[in-house]
Amino acid sequence: MNLNRRQSLLLAAAGAALPWRAQAQGFEQPKFLYGFPAGSAGDIACRRVAERVGGTAYAKNAAIVENRPGAGGRIALDGLRAAPTDGSVLAMTPFSCVSIYPHVYKKLSYDPVADFMPVSIAAIMHHGLAVGPVVPDSVKDVKGFVAWAKANPDKANYGSPAAGSTPHFLGALLGLSQNAEMKHIPYRGSVPGITDVVGGQLAAMFTPAGDFLPNHRAGKLRLLGTSGKTRLPFAPDVATFAEQGFGELTTEEWFGFYAPARTPAAVVAAANAAINQGLKDKALVDGLGVVGLVAHGSTQDEMARSQRAELERWGPLVKRIGFTADS
Repeated sequence: MNLNRRQSLLLAAAGAALPWRAQAQGFEQPKFLYGFPAGSAGDIACRRVAERVGGTAYAKNAAIVENRPGAGGRIALDGLRAAPTDGSVLAMTPFSCVSIYPHVYKKLSYDPVADFMPVSIAAIMHHGLAVGPVVPDSVKDVKGFVAWAKANPDKANYGSPAAGSTPHFLGALLGLSQNAEMKHIPYRGSVPGITDVVGGQLAAMFTPAGDFLPNHRAGKLRLLGTSGKTRLPFAPDVATFAEQGFGELTTEEWFGFYAPARTPAAVVAAANAAINQGLKDKALVDGLGVVGLVAHGSTQDEMARSQRAELERWGPLVKRIGFTADS
């Protein structure tokens, strides 16, 4: 075998061993992990983005979404940490899992900075407080709920999609600031908690506001306030917490995509471009609006800066609340 022929074979073999090459069409079908149950607003966002990354430099076909609910979203991130570092597997997570959990878990199973690479923010969500039939119809706003909670401490419980999540802490901050005892009940995602609110097994729920919208519009629960800087475009009749005198509860949480650490920069850049391109699709924007989410892409650097800012903001708040994973 002559030298040129041997070199050609070696190059071909090396190329075949590469899981992703810039000159190729990208992965055949990547996988997106999501750490909460199907049917929630975040799950819908993940699936809408997954549908649109196909036909790009990142992927030939739409991505597969794999739900790995439990442990407040940590199971999916543990899965990402163990995934191949070629970029074929990404995970979408709310920022609480990477910016709040480090203050909550003494032995967090992953390092949000060392183990993952930011790819892109995907959507912005406002959290909300809603009540059901356990709370009298006369309660129309947050102040009314606080007054009812103080008068009925045996009934004053609230759910959240996970212990240590942003909605959990919004409820805790409300109770602390108003000297109202409200028992927290963690759920595995929004849907089961909302079901219990509507069914009268749970007084109230803090969770992404979009998850309340179908039942709010149907009159099955009452959305008392939302956490955004401005009113949620999809529920303009509901005043923000800040408008009602509870500015400390203002927060706009994002869902973002991460890749495993050491994923090649070119692959991450291709994934970022594919995700941001998909987020410009009007059907996607409108679809996210239905569940109360605002489509919102970003650069990798913008996402990393926001992650750091939220990490710094929530440290003192978590300490004030006094919650740890052992508490």
